[in-house]
Amino acid sequence: MKLSAPVFQLKRRAKLLVRKNNVPLHEALDQIAREEGFARWSLLSSRITADTLSNTMLSRLNDGDLLLVAGRPGQGKTTMGLQLLLDAARDNRMAVFFTLESTEEQARKHIGSLDESHHLTSSLEIVTSNEISADYIIRHLSGAGRGTVAVIDYLQILDQERSKPALSDQILALNDFARESGVILAFISQIDRSFDPAIRPLPDMRDIRLPNLVDLRLFNKACFLHNGEAQLRDIN
Repeated sequence: MKLSAPVFQLKRRAKLLVRKNNVPLHEALDQIAREEGFARWSLLSSRITADTLSNTMLSRLNDGDLLLVAGRPGQGKTTMGLQLLLDAARDNRMAVFFTLESTEEQARKHIGSLDESHHLTSSLEIVTSNEISADYIIRHLSGAGRGTVAVIDYLQILDQERSKPALSDQILALNDFARESGVILAFISQIDRSFDPAIRPLPDMRDIRLPNLVDLRLFNKACFLHNGEAQLRDIN
């Protein structure tokens, strides 16, 4: 969705509303966002952030990378992951979305909102099986070409069922698979509630929520998002 004006001008309009109507800034920003077709400002800013960073993210990923896309709810991490898949499809790569969180209909709708041309949406594969785990992903991507991009939604839910291996074992297996196959695996990840943006504007590896032990050194890149800002970092 194209904005009526650059983001800095929209923020200026919000500040004018604050002075004119004597309302808090967050309410003014949400009002501007609704005028632009978004439910709230965080959705507008996360969409713009995803569009901006995605232009460079794919080019900065190497075959076999393990990437974390992490942020608090509503900060655009799923949008970022789906945009990465669209960019991969645009580059004629195989692109797969494994989700334990969304239905296929929900995922298609989200992807469609990002694909303004509607030419790439159908080329993305969406997998919603309850059996999604490291073994399932490895079997599904067996034979995929180097540079294939897969997004897993999301890290912390992979071992929610007791029948599945421990999360640490699954990430280790996926790391080995990525290195051998050249498939790029991106994991959408939650951030711990203890993250305080008043102390640091963006979360980092210390803030990844880990209900179960995982060696985060297996990931070599991470993208952190908060309040319309995003940064892609090399971890190792």
